[in-house]
Amino acid sequence: MILKLRYKLWIEKDGEKVFGDGPLDILHRVERTGSLRQAAEEINMSYSQAWNLIKDLEKRLGFNLLKRKVGGERGGGSQLTEQAREMMMKFEIFHEEADQSLNSLYKKIFK
Repeated sequence: MILKLRYKLWIEKDGEKVFGDGPLDILHRVERTGSLRQAAEEINMSYSQAWNLIKDLEKRLGFNLLKRKVGGERGGGSQLTEQAREMMMKFEIFHEEADQSLNSLYKKIFK
């Protein structure tokens, strides 16, 4: 039997999730596609679910994650705000350092 460390990290505010792997993933997809609708489609999430997720996170965080461009000749779109980029970068750094620390502790205790 081989044991393996598994864990999930997220950030909460007042007991409510404000950021984690899911929001990070969808924001990366928005950054790549320029569209919340396309990002949602890629992960089989409805646009309304994605829209509500982003609105809820923005409310909890206290800042906008997306700059929205309403349709027009070429359609609408979404871009990340600088605050969203900063949150993503900080969470990725935190996740990487937590991973290293937890794996080191795991090896110390279980190996």
